[in-house]
Amino acid sequence: MSALAGLAPPLAAAAVRTLGATLRLTEAGVDALQPRWVRGQPLIYAVWHGRILMVPWLTARLRRTRGARAVRVLASRSRDGELAARWVTRFGLSIVRGSSSRGGADALRALVASVRAGQDVAVVPDGPRGPRERVQAGIVVLAATTGAPIVPLAFAARPARRLASWDRFLVPLPFARAAIVFGAAATVPRHADREAARADIELALRDVTEIADRLVGA
Repeated sequence: MSALAGLAPPLAAAAVRTLGATLRLTEAGVDALQPRWVRGQPLIYAVWHGRILMVPWLTARLRRTRGARAVRVLASRSRDGELAARWVTRFGLSIVRGSSSRGGADALRALVASVRAGQDVAVVPDGPRGPRERVQAGIVVLAATTGAPIVPLAFAARPARRLASWDRFLVPLPFARAAIVFGAAATVPRHADREAARADIELALRDVTEIADRLVGA
């Protein structure tokens, strides 16, 4: 990794912290999660790829202000995955390394092991390449295998930029109104209809994203 690339994670983290300090933030759904955090029950957070920019900063804030637990996130073994790992660890998140190739079997095994060890994990169910806001099967298998509930999570901001990328990546502008919304935790029974469960998760994520957008007037 070049010296210039090595500077990207700390610079990006500093920029996100500076931006986050200007946001006028509303939180929703946190109170319902606090008893689960106290009990130490592992959770699987799900958030759309296009809404992830501020999530590491928000998780650090919630640990500090609301007693949230530390979260592990998946990063691939690629060069981009290494940069992402170096970035999120600056917000106190830990990393599970796994490849999304070959059907993501090794990534799924790594996440299952983390949840069974009692750790919270965060999953981007339409990443890393889309289709946008379309839940892939991996999170359903993870929840059904471990029994851990899925918590849909959304972030919104207004005013904000939407990049011309496949995921329409959202970048808040300084001093924007912002919202983080947690939906209801839901389990996936081991023998559930996987397609029905996938559709339910997708609907729940769309619902919390709509709520977050409404909270900021987007």
